[in-house]
Amino acid sequence: MNLHQFRFVQEAVRRNLNLTEAAKALHTSQPGVSKAIIELEEELGIEIFARHGKRLKRVTEPGQHVLKSIELILREVGNLKRIGEQYSAEDSGTLSIATTHTQARYVLPEKVAALRTAYPKVNISLHQGSPDQVARMLIDEVAEIGIATESLAAYSELVTLPCYEWQHMLVVPSDHPLARKADITLEDLALEPLITYHPSFTGRTRIDQAFAARRLQPRIALEAIDSDVIKTYVRLGLGVGIVAEMAMEGDGSNSDLHAIPAGALFGVNVARVAFKRSAYLRNFVYKFAELVSPKLDRALITRAMSSHPNDEAV
Repeated sequence: MNLHQFRFVQEAVRRNLNLTEAAKALHTSQPGVSKAIIELEEELGIEIFARHGKRLKRVTEPGQHVLKSIELILREVGNLKRIGEQYSAEDSGTLSIATTHTQARYVLPEKVAALRTAYPKVNISLHQGSPDQVARMLIDEVAEIGIATESLAAYSELVTLPCYEWQHMLVVPSDHPLARKADITLEDLALEPLITYHPSFTGRTRIDQAFAARRLQPRIALEAIDSDVIKTYVRLGLGVGIVAEMAMEGDGSNSDLHAIPAGALFGVNVARVAFKRSAYLRNFVYKFAELVSPKLDRALITRAMSSHPNDEAV
């Protein structure tokens, strides 16, 4: 048996048992993938996959155990490579970060710049996606560190730690009636067309829950994944924007908009940093986590990485 066979089995499962797609992802041929999997099954004396003709239909019970072992083996192979890079490359290499647009646009630029100052030989690979895509990139080892608000804590394969809290802001043109209202309620907002995030992004869950708890049906005029897009449509008068507070800080480009803190309406959100459980983290990964939040020191991360999934990390 060999690592190629293990990777073929793992990729076949990731691609919903579609060997053609697995072969494309691994830059090889479909017959080659099929042959390697069959050879591994023959060597182990079990069927990893149940088949209908030549098609894979499901993972067998012994196959589930094989997959768990393959996951452990390939994870440790990845760790061995990172250990070698750590001690042979003098803190050079590539840091792959998976995150959402809001984090990449508003939170991380200064942190990335600070890391490049501390580790000038390290290149940054920034992958953007939904929170669930961020989690999947960590699990699939496309990225070493992930940052998002939604979803990350739901994956047992990941170690997640809180890094900072934030609230939503209501955003309106300066001449909007709500800009002059002292106490804005959910009932007030339910009367307005709203422009906010897609349901899987940037704390949208809390917004929906707040309206549902008051049995109100918000009028969502437009959904987006990009805070800048939301602000653009607010400027056009399409409705009241609801964005993350990070999107209203900084360079003065929002001076034509009126921002109203909405933590009392929607609650406080927690951005989390995540790593794949049991992964070996290089020095610059720890450093970047510390730059994202002073709470995330090396000792805390190391302790969390060695904890059981059901343990309290903090």
